[in-house]
Amino acid sequence: MGAHNISDWRKLPLSLTELCIDTTLRCGQSFRWRKINDEWHCVLQGRLVSLKQDSSTLHYRATWPKAADALPKPPISVPSTLSEPLAGTDGSIHEDDTASVLHSYFALSHSLSTLYQQWTATDPNFARRAPAFTGIRILNQDAWETLISFICSSNNNISRISQMVQKLCVHYGPYIGTIEGEPFHDFPGPDALAGSQVEGHLRELGFGYRAKYIAETARIVSKDRPAGWLLQLRNPDCPALGMPEKKLVEKHRAPGQGPTSYRAAHEALLQLTGVGPKVSDCVCLMGLGWGEAVPIDTHVWQIAQRDYNFGKGGKGKTLTKAMYDAVGDHFREIWGPQAGWAQSVLFTANLKSFAEQASVVKREVLAEMIEMDTVAVGQKPAATKRLIAKVKVETEETSSAQPANRSRKRTARTTASLEVETTPDEVAKVEVFTRRTSKRLKAAGV
Repeated sequence: MGAHNISDWRKLPLSLTELCIDTTLRCGQSFRWRKINDEWHCVLQGRLVSLKQDSSTLHYRATWPKAADALPKPPISVPSTLSEPLAGTDGSIHEDDTASVLHSYFALSHSLSTLYQQWTATDPNFARRAPAFTGIRILNQDAWETLISFICSSNNNISRISQMVQKLCVHYGPYIGTIEGEPFHDFPGPDALAGSQVEGHLRELGFGYRAKYIAETARIVSKDRPAGWLLQLRNPDCPALGMPEKKLVEKHRAPGQGPTSYRAAHEALLQLTGVGPKVSDCVCLMGLGWGEAVPIDTHVWQIAQRDYNFGKGGKGKTLTKAMYDAVGDHFREIWGPQAGWAQSVLFTANLKSFAEQASVVKREVLAEMIEMDTVAVGQKPAATKRLIAKVKVETEETSSAQPANRSRKRTARTTASLEVETTPDEVAKVEVFTRRTSKRLKAAGV
């Protein structure tokens, strides 16, 4: 990192049930975090933040660029108007507020364990799937970055969205620093993406039709909307990243304008080019602090059909606007004001990239069941016969050797054997154990 200013590693006491960065940072919320040598890195608020985690602590450090390095790389179409990062003109650090930034970014004012308990009590499906996916928080991100990132998400996957966002940063954002030979840039502002040549350049970079949406939305936000327009759409009870005081949000409201609502913010975003209901809800949830927003993409629609009986009987299988609203309202009814947070847990559980994580937890639950019920059988008297109870665990694996559209599923069957030396009188107890375990496995979705 050369002459860059690097803080010491510092600590935030934080359990994995309150935040798991290995899950939260790769489940399709933010697309700029990169993992290098077991550490996560991303530019936040003008500094390069590095994170690592153990069972009880989140470790962090920050790297600031020197003033000369912090100057934005000029985009090909317009001169940049981005402000300089948080550093002195001599490159010295005046104050390290990274702990405050992380508290805001990870929305640590919410008790995640309490929320999980509430959702588990009201939703049996959440109760079945959540144990494998604890510690998933909704990130409190910059609204502009969230807007452009999810415009890129149209008909796309997480890996390719991340590549597009990286290209935007490299070609239009200010350079901040380098780790292990990988350069890191901040996200470009609206002015940097509003030039007349941006669309053509983005098409050359592989953005396709999304290039027009990005350039046009940047032009609207930077030219046609008043300064601070996105802040006007923000949940007043959830301060923006880098703006801890609620009054800073109110400062950007037009004269006479009262606090906005989730519905009003959702509708306002729909006026932008390339923004439909799902993208609007993503921005509301992850960029504007509206916890009740429930983005419904193909994964969540599959969950609604499979686990919540939407689209049954051949009716309503297409996700129309009316069906979109109905699904969102249903989830808001059962999950409450932070419904979008609960949705993110089930969304993650439905991703193929997390299938092994779910499978491992299910096997651990099975082992605990067997151990617990083995003890419940009681003391072993003089043995007269040996009874072996077997429980089959089936997991589906998708063979990577097949094309994506012709994936071949194979079922791996594992037999867990419980051997108990028992008298005939104890046979019935073990049979009860077998039936009870089978029911638990079925309830747990194994």
